[in-house]
Amino acid sequence: MLDTHGRKFVQPLITKTAIFFNNFGYSPNIITKTAFILGLISSIFLYFDYTILSLIILWTSGYLDAVDGTMARLQNKKSPWGTVLDVTFDRLVEISIIISLALKFPQSNFYLILLIASIVFSITVFLTVGALSINTGVKSFYYQAGFAERTEGFIFFTLMILFNKYLIFITLVFSAAIVFTAFQRLREAKKIFT
Repeated sequence: MLDTHGRKFVQPLITKTAIFFNNFGYSPNIITKTAFILGLISSIFLYFDYTILSLIILWTSGYLDAVDGTMARLQNKKSPWGTVLDVTFDRLVEISIIISLALKFPQSNFYLILLIASIVFSITVFLTVGALSINTGVKSFYYQAGFAERTEGFIFFTLMILFNKYLIFITLVFSAAIVFTAFQRLREAKKIFT
């Protein structure tokens, strides 16, 4: 929801950052890989209780994840491979944060498994609909907006990290938001394909 409806407010800053990296000759895929590495580093810092540093790095990773696509569009270098890297690395960063939380708070593991299951369900719907739909937008494939998009995920991860006393509750709410989004996208898919 925030990625779709709030992007217009931060897009000017994202564009300036993309132009900055373009001027130094960086490719969009280098920024994608940098965002991925930062996301993994964030999960390591999280595990070792560098909470604030972990969150700063995680949000920097997420910001660069938005910059790479703008760079690709500015350079006219949108590519299927770049899209594969972007979507794959996004999930791996999410998984790495969840694994760190599971290692730190083993009493929450069942609920974190439910979270991963909800992500798998939602991304399956998202990617299948994207692959089967005609793309008329600026992204590399048809992008289904939804209630819980990447920014909402980062907000939930932030809450899970900062308020780990309530980790189980926040994880359940996060999972419910993702499942709701998956059904929202399924409903839209039914309208598109029938």
